[in-house]
This record gives sequence, structure tokens and C-alpha cells, in this order.
Amino acid sequence: MSVSSKYRLLLPNTANLSNDEWLHALLKQRGIEKEVDVQAFLTPDYDEHRHDPWLLHDMEAAVDRILLAIANQEKIVVYSDYDCDGIPGGVVLHDFFKAIGYENFQNYIPHRHFEGFGLNEAAITKLSEADTSLIITVDCGVGDTEAVTIANEKGVDVIITDHHEPGETLPPAVAVVNPKVGDSYPFKELCGAAVAFKLVEALLLRGDFDLKPGQEKWWLDMVGLATLSDMVPLIGENRVLAHYGLQVLRKSRRPGLQHLFRTNRVKQNELNEDDVGFTIAPRVNAASRMDNPEDAFFLLATNDEAEAGARAAHLEKLNNERKGVVAAMTKDIKKRLDKLAELPDVLVLGDPAWRPALVGLSANSLASTYHRPVFLWGRDGHGTIKGSCRSDGLVSVFELMQATADSFIEYGGHHASGGFSVKEESIFHLTKVLNQALSNLGETAKLPKAVAVDAELTFADVNQELLQNLRHLSPFGVGNEKPLFAFKAITPLKVEQFGKTKEHLKLLFKNGDSWLEAITFFATPDSFTTTPVPNEALTLLAHVEESNFMNRRQVRLRIVDILE
Repeated sequence: MSVSSKYRLLLPNTANLSNDEWLHALLKQRGIEKEVDVQAFLTPDYDEHRHDPWLLHDMEAAVDRILLAIANQEKIVVYSDYDCDGIPGGVVLHDFFKAIGYENFQNYIPHRHFEGFGLNEAAITKLSEADTSLIITVDCGVGDTEAVTIANEKGVDVIITDHHEPGETLPPAVAVVNPKVGDSYPFKELCGAAVAFKLVEALLLRGDFDLKPGQEKWWLDMVGLATLSDMVPLIGENRVLAHYGLQVLRKSRRPGLQHLFRTNRVKQNELNEDDVGFTIAPRVNAASRMDNPEDAFFLLATNDEAEAGARAAHLEKLNNERKGVVAAMTKDIKKRLDKLAELPDVLVLGDPAWRPALVGLSANSLASTYHRPVFLWGRDGHGTIKGSCRSDGLVSVFELMQATADSFIEYGGHHASGGFSVKEESIFHLTKVLNQALSNLGETAKLPKAVAVDAELTFADVNQELLQNLRHLSPFGVGNEKPLFAFKAITPLKVEQFGKTKEHLKLLFKNGDSWLEAITFFATPDSFTTTPVPNEALTLLAHVEESNFMNRRQVRLRIVDILE
């Protein structure tokens, strides 16, 4: 079967494979072949498959300094990033200090629009004037050499816990706890909250605290939330943390989470990675995108039922506002593009009134709609031009930015998405510069490989055995993507738009005596390689999933692409 140059079929025929053989074939396609690796993947063990926290760079120094601060009753500030990694990581340290009865600490989260990412001088000055003697960062700091130097000059020690790539020179901190620093830690891909959890593990091993053994495992809900939200690969130790994090999330006693689950009709005891990625994480991130990130922090940290309910309602309101702003922005951009006689190969648009925190969401939608890379920008609270970019799945936005580095103050990201800030004098020429770069780079700008299609299936293969195999392979995410299947020569009897404003797409197929739905969100029939038409055969590329929306349990297909 030919599925187009964008896709690569890995397993053309599953008809003669047993259930166990089929599962092992999928694992092999993910690079998991040795029996010991297969068992570790299918049955992750919390004690056996995690690494010693003391192997992390500077862990001894970090623990010694925190224990000294506790003994001397020093003012400690947990300074975390404002996203759905830094905030849960900040909650982990908050819960630790509360559990050991230490009260002389506070959590600080910088304002995304006015302070930006990482440590900043204004915050350090404010915290030092409030008698802070120790700052512990979460999910930030490894690149903030100047800010750490300023903190030291003001008599404030800094412990950095982070997972971002370090530069050639580390900041002059008391300790830099980061799996990417040095070669001592066996797994480099922990998220920021997981590094904070590792610090807590080491503190519990060294300190003399009156806690029940294993109490820290209740904080794995925050580690699981962050691991599943932060685009880290769900392999190795991350798979263990995501697996057990989901288990704790399904039992979590946090009233804020429980309010979010109820409001969004998520069954807590059946929570999965999609619920985290599409329901919980967007609402946590909405706090910093639209207002104050501490709204999300206190939702997760509070034990007060009334406060939790109020904060959950506020986050729901912010998330709805965020949707409205992004929808209006996207609509405005489409109107602008409709007026162009010809669309450039790279779309670059901006508006000083747009919030940089929101443009990435719109860029993602536009890249999918117009099938080309999209760069969008706005201005932050300091007047700096900042933006986000998204790939169309074929062109690397990182390669484009790297080739035009002189136009940017700074940039970062990977092939699929990135962020940037632009020099004032460069913004007017950015469209021309990026399009010229795409032309000059040619094949170098292309993403390195086609999307893998795991297997060709028929509707008869969508059965309980398949669902059981998928459960074994979950949770899915970066590095362990949901299996993608090709359904060849199938004929939809209906092609419908659904939702309040008919913004989603549904294809209905007859499967024996019942109907099988194939759906996707925020798409129209012409969003795909081939436009589906009722009663005309097509090839469908889709994931198989179980849905329990509105207490209606069903097996359905989630459309990825439609081919001839």
C-alpha cells in the first residue's frame, strides 16, 4: 500500500500475527526489543526502574544547603516557572515543606507577560529585601548566570533545579541540579518537576523528618501531571513517573483537581494522558497566558474546598477567555491572508496588541490549515517583540531560525515548534528573510523523516484485543506516540461537522451492524491531503481510542490524515 511520501508504513500485514506477536512488533518499532527492556516497558516498577537521586549533579551540595537553611530557620523561596511543569514542581516543594512543618518559605512564580522566563533582577531584589537567604529554582535558572550573580551580591544563595540544556558556563549557584549537567545521571530527559521531586527524595533520605514512609508518593500526581504536559519523552524513568503519576492522579485528594475533573466531566478513576493534555494542562497554563500564574499554583496546592472551587471556576473562566482570544486572533489572521494574491511559503504575521503567550496556539492551528510554517508575534509587557512558530510537519522551524539568526535577539525550540524574540529593525523584513532562507536551505530545511504508520488494519481488527494492547503501551506522548493505523479502501456514509459552532469533523462508517465514528477537532473536510466525500472510498490514517465523554463509552478513530 502506498500512503504518500509524508508517511512510512511499518507493518503491512498483521493478519497472521498473534496478539503477543503484534504487541512485540509495535514495541520493536519503538526500538524496544530486548526482553528485559520489553518487561520494563510493559510493567514499570517504581523501585527498580528509577535512578538514585544522589547521582544528579550537585545533589549533595543542594541537600546540605537546604538542611542548613531549615536548621537555621532561614527564609527560603521556591522560584518556579509559570507553565505546567514549573507550577506542579513548585507544588512538590511546597508540599514537602508543609509536610515537615517548615513555615518560613514561600512560592514565587514570575509573571509571564511582565517578567518573562527565568530568574529576573527585579524579583531577586524584591525577595532579598524580604530577608530571603535561599532561592530554589524549579524548571528554570540554568541559563541565568547574570541573575544568579546579582543574587549572590545581595547575599542570597541560589540552588538551581532545572532540566533545560546548560550553556558552556554554569551559573555561580550553590548547586546546579540538572540531569543534563555532567555524565553522572543515567537518564537525561526528566522534566523540571521530576528534578524537584528527586531533590525531595534526597532530602527525605538525608534529613531527620517525622514523615510516614512513602508519603512523598502522593506528590507523584504533580510529577505525572508535569511529565505528561511538558513534551519530555515518555521512555525510561519518565515512563515510570508518568505511569505511577497517573495512578496517583486517579486517587488524588487535591480538591482543586477534583473540581476541575467534575467541571469538565472527567472520571477521576479513569483519567488518562489525554485528559491531562487536553483538559488539565490547558487550564493550568491559562493562568499564566491570561492572568496570574499563581492562580494555578494555589488551585493545586490548597486543601481548602471553598478556595479550590473558586480557583477552579476562575481557571475555567480564564481558559474560555483564552479560547475566545485565540479564535478571534486566528479569524483576523485568516482575513488578512484571504486578501493576499499569493501566500508565501512561510507565513509571518504579528500585531503589537497580541499577547506572545497566546500566539503559539494560533500558529499551531494556522500551520495545520495552510500547510506551511507559521511565525506569529506580539509585544510583551516590556515592549519586546516576542513570538512563537509552528511547523507544518514538513519544514523545520528551528532550521529556519538558525539560518536567520541575525534577525533574532534569541530563539529556541525544535523542528516542530519554537519561540523567539525579534530585533525592532528586523521585524519588517522577517517575512522576506525567512522565505529566502527556506528557498536557500532546500532539502536541509525538511524534517528528517516521514511520519511512521504502525500497521494496516481493517475495522474487524478494532476489537478488545487491540484495545488491551493499546492499554499496555500507554501512557502515550513524545517518544512513545500513539500507534497510527492505516484503514484502506473504506467508504464513509456520512461526512459531518459537529460541535456548538460546527467546528469539528466526523466521518461515519458502517461496521457490521453498528456505526464506527472517526472524528477530529477543529478541522473541516478540506483540512486533509484528500477531502472526504460520502460514499467515496478513501484511506484513513487514524489512532484507535476509547471515549467516555458524557458517560457514553465508545471505541472510535481519531483522524490524523485522509488519503486517496
